Amino acid sequence: MTTIVQTSEEDPFLSVVRFAAEISWQDAGPEVSEPQVDTLCMEAQDCIVNGRWLDLVSLMLTSADLVFTKVSDKDLECLFTVICNLVTRSASLDEALEMAKLISTKIAQHPTDKPALCLKFLFTLYNLLEDPYSKFYVFKKALDFSIIGKVTDNIIPSLKRIDSFLKEWKIETLDQRSLFLSIIYISKDNKSFSKDSFTFLTKYLATFSKEDAQISDAKPEAVNAIIEFVKTPAMFQCDLLDLPAVQQLENDEKYAPVYQLLDIFLTQRLNAYIDFQAANTSLLKNYGLVHEYCVTKMRLLTLIDLSSGQSGVIPYSVIKDSLQISDDEVEFWVVQAISAKLLDCKMDQMNEIVLVSRYTDRLFGPSQWQVLRSKLGKWRDNISNVVGTIQANKLSEDSPVALPGVVTN
Repeated sequence: MTTIVQTSEEDPFLSVVRFAAEISWQDAGPEVSEPQVDTLCMEAQDCIVNGRWLDLVSLMLTSADLVFTKVSDKDLECLFTVICNLVTRSASLDEALEMAKLISTKIAQHPTDKPALCLKFLFTLYNLLEDPYSKFYVFKKALDFSIIGKVTDNIIPSLKRIDSFLKEWKIETLDQRSLFLSIIYISKDNKSFSKDSFTFLTKYLATFSKEDAQISDAKPEAVNAIIEFVKTPAMFQCDLLDLPAVQQLENDEKYAPVYQLLDIFLTQRLNAYIDFQAANTSLLKNYGLVHEYCVTKMRLLTLIDLSSGQSGVIPYSVIKDSLQISDDEVEFWVVQAISAKLLDCKMDQMNEIVLVSRYTDRLFGPSQWQVLRSKLGKWRDNISNVVGTIQANKLSEDSPVALPGVVTN
């Protein structure tokens, strides 16, 4: 195969056009192929001389597409590296975006042919772009391509940096939603990233306001987020109840029971869940929720609720009744809550009470932020008082002491 060697500033582009054209027309015979190759090279030369970089991209992509399955991976990578570098020649950011759209769309047309290599081309293109929105556009193309080409493992590492990318891209709400939906799909399909599914579900739902005309589109994902929270054994806190996209389910004819279930898990106790389960057995089954697992989680959540409402002292008898357990199970469930880092407490076995020093809030909304703000204010005042006392003591130590009969200047 031909090796593309840069001999002058423009040679790589002409080399790619000639190489691809020769491969494309190699079966037609020299009488046909040579004029065709010469024509394409002359057209490419004209594009280069006149700075018609967008037209050159289109010309080069047509040829590259024809030879996609006819050359080695090494030659194909060389071809697309040169083509991608054309975006650095653009006269404006808008032209660079149009070039990026052409290149990424052409690459994405081959989801089953060398998908890992194609994804590499897309990231090469991404790294050559300067405009934040152009970068986002290509990244989104890569994201969707990885799903179709079944190479999501290759894109997982970049998803872990998505927050910093969002700060760089500064994209509009609709683009954020589209991005989060693609990531949600990947997280559900990829075991190594599945634990992040709930995080991106919440990010997606948080993009909707009460006034948003498209808020009803969020209902399916709102339901998925609720079910995932209820189903996940180690998840005891979330902010879903504060999100308008979730709140709209409260009076929804189809999804109101799902909202009620979330409200129980975040604000009520085990007895409320038991009553709900008795009336909605089929609903729980339809969403794949196992009653025994729900009871286990609700017992731990009920312990949190008891800790917040008993002034830090919970009698064993209250735990027994609230968790609907026997006397000898009380300490077991307290230990379970400690192991899950939901409580910091001590058990006074002699007096049969639990002394709670810290508990995890199930909700962390405006009221919790207000409490935290108040605590931080008190700590700040205390620290200021300590600093003031230290400074006052230091001043008194540094002041000269007047002795009887001695005049100090």
